Amino acid sequence: MTVVESVLSRTPEPLRSALIKHRELLKFGIVGGTTFVVDNGVWYLLKLGVLESKPTTAKAIAIIVATIVSYVLNREWSFRTRGGRERHHEAALFFVISGLAVVVNLIPLYLSRYAFHLETPFVERWIQETADFISGSIIGMLLAMVFRFWGFKKWVFPDELGERRRDTNRS
Repeated sequence: MTVVESVLSRTPEPLRSALIKHRELLKFGIVGGTTFVVDNGVWYLLKLGVLESKPTTAKAIAIIVATIVSYVLNREWSFRTRGGRERHHEAALFFVISGLAVVVNLIPLYLSRYAFHLETPFVERWIQETADFISGSIIGMLLAMVFRFWGFKKWVFPDELGERRRDTNRS
């Protein structure tokens, strides 16, 4: 039984129908949850270690690592019946959309630190860390997620090219 089938089997019927209808979004959300853990794990390892004085750089590196994981999971699972471009073209589009999403993701963290001065010595360390998490890992990631889902469906894995991939998967 797949992860999605397992989740759906435990879901009450009215919600189950909606989830089945939006299966891609559900899979995209699961991939997003996975990459959220990867992103924050790498970010905090770097931010509390070698890049302590450069939280935005640490976040950018963490996003890049999470983006690579995201490409593999989205291509092979979330959008596996879509797309159909040559892999290098598809990957290039994926990373362009993801690169733009990195900028979207970093804006709230940048504003928190450098426009609102929610950093030491202006505030206590726990306030800085809480503001970093809320701005970088919640607000920024949510904004980037909406942008990525729209961009991936529209340009990277368009449904009109999906017929070629669906035919290949049946063989």
